[in-house]
Amino acid sequence: MNEQSRRRQFPDAGEDIKKARSTPDTPQTRSPTYRLAFADDDFLCRDELRPVRLQLELLKPEMALEEMGITSTIVLFGGARIPDPANKAGAATPALAKLSRYYDEARKFARLCTERSLASGGCHDVIITGGGPGVMEAGCRGAAEAGGKSISLNIVLPHEQAPNQYATPELCFNFHYFAIRKMHFLMRAKAIIVFPGGFGTLDELFESLTLIQTKRMEPIPVVLFGREFWQRIINWEALAEAGTISRADLDLFSFVETAEEAIGKLKPCG
Repeated sequence: MNEQSRRRQFPDAGEDIKKARSTPDTPQTRSPTYRLAFADDDFLCRDELRPVRLQLELLKPEMALEEMGITSTIVLFGGARIPDPANKAGAATPALAKLSRYYDEARKFARLCTERSLASGGCHDVIITGGGPGVMEAGCRGAAEAGGKSISLNIVLPHEQAPNQYATPELCFNFHYFAIRKMHFLMRAKAIIVFPGGFGTLDELFESLTLIQTKRMEPIPVVLFGREFWQRIINWEALAEAGTISRADLDLFSFVETAEEAIGKLKPCG
């Protein structure tokens, strides 16, 4: 049965919400038990409804991306604290000010990647970021400067966070569950591009590498910007020498310094 037939035979859920809200005001209609279950925020937020909320967070972005025709993405991970070089005087530390060059590289990479995507229709290899400041802002900015779109996966945090000003509004999502957000980063990924960052960036990098290493995910390019940074904070060779990873695992990722180098690591668009 098609959607039009269902609409003719059964009331639309949205219409029933409106009708339920316009019923006479009585002790019975004011009772929480009288609310429609799917329009009852208190009910949906109960602990017992967590499986339903997980499913909804998986479905909402998935359905939106399908409706937009987006088939593949290029993931940008990186630090929220890395400043725009134009504003690096306000960086929290001199070290962060020095890392500001990666803002420019992320911006340039996203622009080049989006130009490449638009040349093949704009639905392949779409830039996806966490939607926040720093490297995420640079990614959204570069995509916008190329005249394209970017996907932003924000998450509710204890401190105030809003999408950056360059995020494409109709592709900007907000999450409660980190796990579902991580799934959406990788479900359409054709490559993972990682810039210097902190705990969040390290978490996303190692989770991605683990999925590829254990063959729970198809192998895709994992590209790390800034060999000096990554080799200083992680002793990759020590892991291999200790036997906690195999030496072949060191081939799961590569280092680059420029946007052009990173573009060269990507598979053909489409």
